[in-house]
Amino acid sequence: MVIWSPKSFKFKRIMEDKDKKILKNLVFAAIKSELENQKLEYDMTEISSVLRQRRNVFVTLKKDGRLRGCIGHLAPVQALFQDVIENARAAAFSDPRFPALTKSEFGKITIEISILSVGKKLEYKSAASLIEFLEKNKPGVILKYAGRTATFLPQVWDELSKPEQFLSHLCLKAGLAPDEWKKKVTIETYSVEKI
Repeated sequence: MVIWSPKSFKFKRIMEDKDKKILKNLVFAAIKSELENQKLEYDMTEISSVLRQRRNVFVTLKKDGRLRGCIGHLAPVQALFQDVIENARAAAFSDPRFPALTKSEFGKITIEISILSVGKKLEYKSAASLIEFLEKNKPGVILKYAGRTATFLPQVWDELSKPEQFLSHLCLKAGLAPDEWKKKVTIETYSVEKI
C-alpha cells in the first residue's frame, strides 16, 4: 500500500514565457562568460519577482541528444535566477562525470532547466508497492539510504523506463549496490516545471 495524494504531487506552473526566456539566456550567458573569462552582467530590472524566489532547480546540458552535464539543488538555496547561473556553470564545468565544456562544444549544446516542486516522502509497504507507484506516476525520485542521497529528474524515465532499472541506476548514482532499493530506503518524489 502506498500513501500518496495526487493533490500533494501536482506542481503549480509559475513561469511566464518572458521569465523562461530570461532564464535560458542566463544559462548561455553564464557559460559563455566563463569560457571567455569575463564577468557576467545582466539587467536586474529584467529579473521579475518570480525569478527572485528561492526555488530548487537543476540545469541539464545535452550535446547531440546525449547528457553533457547536469547539476542542481534539491533544496532552495538562493534566488532562482542566481541558482540557474550557478548550476549552469557547474553543469558545464564541474560535473564530475564529464570533462569541462570547451569553446568548440558551446554552440552545440542544448539546455533544459527543471524547477522542482518540494519533495514529498513516499510511504510504501513493500518493494512491489514502490514499483507499482513508480510505474504509474513516473515522478522525479530522491533516494536516501545509509547517509547517501541521489536523485533522477522525471525526464530520466525516458531513458530508464522500467522502475527496477530506474531504481538500480539511482542506487549506483548514490554509491550503493544496485539492489539496495529493495531494502527500506527513504524515497521522496517530486514533479518539475521544465523549461
